Amino acid sequence: MAKFTEDDVIQTFKNRSSFSRRELFEFYVAQEPELNESTFGWRVYDLKSKNIIQPVKRGQYVISNEPSYKPAFSPLLMELADLTVNKFSEVKHCIWETGWLNEFAQHQTNQSYLLLDVEKGFESSVFFEVRDHLSREVFLNPTHKEVEFYIANCDAPIIIQNMITRSPLAAQKENGLTFYSPTLEKILVDTYTETTLFHFLQGAELINIFENVLSKYTINFTTLFSYAQRRGQAEAIEQFLVEHLYHIVKSIPDD
Repeated sequence: MAKFTEDDVIQTFKNRSSFSRRELFEFYVAQEPELNESTFGWRVYDLKSKNIIQPVKRGQYVISNEPSYKPAFSPLLMELADLTVNKFSEVKHCIWETGWLNEFAQHQTNQSYLLLDVEKGFESSVFFEVRDHLSREVFLNPTHKEVEFYIANCDAPIIIQNMITRSPLAAQKENGLTFYSPTLEKILVDTYTETTLFHFLQGAELINIFENVLSKYTINFTTLFSYAQRRGQAEAIEQFLVEHLYHIVKSIPDD
């Protein structure tokens, strides 16, 4: 695709709160009357891969003015990722650490958990492997009591949980290792849902986190609410956004 066409896309749609796939298709057809739907699909893919447009929900896009989210990986996280990938190469997983949320929280915390979600049925095997090879406290699907009395007082504990099916994940490539971490959509939903694990990020701080994420990065609300639905939290999160962040989400188009 010629560069001037990419610039034209940006100039045409940059002031729009959102635009539809159909509108984008009509924009291309005006320049390329013979363009078919299949080729147009590759145009859309190319624009997304270059971070020129980003989806906000199914069939709706915005011009990407925000940077792509790229968290920092601590040495301990990389050690956990290396163990997980090499010992359980065929197991679906998701690795991150709560310290990432300091980017969005008003009050910074020195406490950080490492979170490892794994495919259901493998959590016990992964738990024993991690416990035996990493010098950290490791917890499997911790209870409220374990979080309150043990995890809260640990230094960078590792928490292993069952992965929710079809969790939105991002492939990460670091130091020759490929592993998976959560997208911002998953991080927001999990932080909202798991009130026991994220007890220190509730109330006004949770609002701060959502507001700062939504202000800095483009969020795909179709992905967010689809995952929230599987966690039984779609209606609650929608109400939360309307009550506390309407000034940000009011421009999100309805289905």
